[in-house]
Amino acid sequence: MTVQLHTLPNGLRVVTEHMPGLKSASVGVWVNAGGRHERIEQNGIAHFLEHMAFKGTDRRSALEIAESIEDVGGYINAYTSREMTAFYARVLEVDVPLALDVISDIVLNPIFDPREIEIERGVILQEIGQVNDTPDDIVFDWLQEAAYPDQPLGRSILGPSERVSGFTRDDLSTFVTERYGPGDLILSAAGSVDHDAIVRFAEESFGHLAPRAGSPLVPATFRGSERREERKLEQVHFTLGFEAPSYRDPDFYAAQIHASALGGGMSSRLFQELRERRGLCYTIFAQAGAYDDSGLMTIYAGTSPEEIESLAHVTIDEMKRAADDMTEVEVERARAQMKAGLLMGLESASARAERLARLLSIWGRIPSLEETVERIDAVTLSQVRGFGERMVQSAPAMALYGPVGAAPALSDLSGRLAA
Repeated sequence: MTVQLHTLPNGLRVVTEHMPGLKSASVGVWVNAGGRHERIEQNGIAHFLEHMAFKGTDRRSALEIAESIEDVGGYINAYTSREMTAFYARVLEVDVPLALDVISDIVLNPIFDPREIEIERGVILQEIGQVNDTPDDIVFDWLQEAAYPDQPLGRSILGPSERVSGFTRDDLSTFVTERYGPGDLILSAAGSVDHDAIVRFAEESFGHLAPRAGSPLVPATFRGSERREERKLEQVHFTLGFEAPSYRDPDFYAAQIHASALGGGMSSRLFQELRERRGLCYTIFAQAGAYDDSGLMTIYAGTSPEEIESLAHVTIDEMKRAADDMTEVEVERARAQMKAGLLMGLESASARAERLARLLSIWGRIPSLEETVERIDAVTLSQVRGFGERMVQSAPAMALYGPVGAAPALSDLSGRLAA
């Protein structure tokens, strides 16, 4: 497998990986523009723009966009995260030129028809309502806000309904002008692809874009705070958040391994102690997410109102215990899970294309799989314990949703961590 990278004079980057034996390919444009790139009055517009890209261009109607890919058996989609927006398609090798043409068309030429804006506004408001009615979705937005209050990184990707209700065509165009410069775009492709042909396509389709400087990110600062919402539900949805390393932090892989050993699977400490031994919950897990300049270690569990106090206290106790006596066996198991997840996940062209874009955005280059595996293998037990110690010595964030009356306060849990 061969990774090739080319940068156009205007700053747009093209990265490809040829995967021998495949008869299909995944192609897409990844944009360094997500929720945290919005000003407060723009909150939700990156996601709104993702929707509008599929609602018609100068050359294609919304139906023609969908039909052009689905008529050849392909798949087209998009997503918005806190740091990126992606538009991508999966097609057979013979249809790669078509997919590239459609993806570039929706990124470069959305018409933002006022009638379609109103229709899609209604769709997004329905999406927001659905998330608000889904406790194990909304509680993570609240945890993000509690961890990064009054900051772009702490805001919802979907945005509040009142802002989404007011977005105009000019607002969408302004965000494109501000955030969709060629230096913010990565054209990534993997599978049965020809690098030189894709570079030629990029030059023809994107080469005319004038380079422009993007606005700098507002730095993220983790601040522990608490949000709890009382609601008549069967369960309390409980989340804790701790500051974790950014993508480029030397402790990134130690944090990932610690999260896996603590709550990443059925053999993890939290699962074994809280579910298997004590029966306090059905679902519990821990995961370490990372951003450009920060990270968030998240613990989630759902439990009954009668058990929430015990669950919260035992969770804190297990975190403290893991910081003291995490074993080499646990680290090796978590390391194996991490490597297996990485390697098995990259057996698809779609996962490869996304990996290329994300790594290029983070590092400005594509570290090899061997380099990544070496970094995972280099993590020591003392580094994992060290991250655990720093975590239990820090001030957490907390979000709860449901019958939360018996849930301990954040100050109580902070005190238990420090004891």
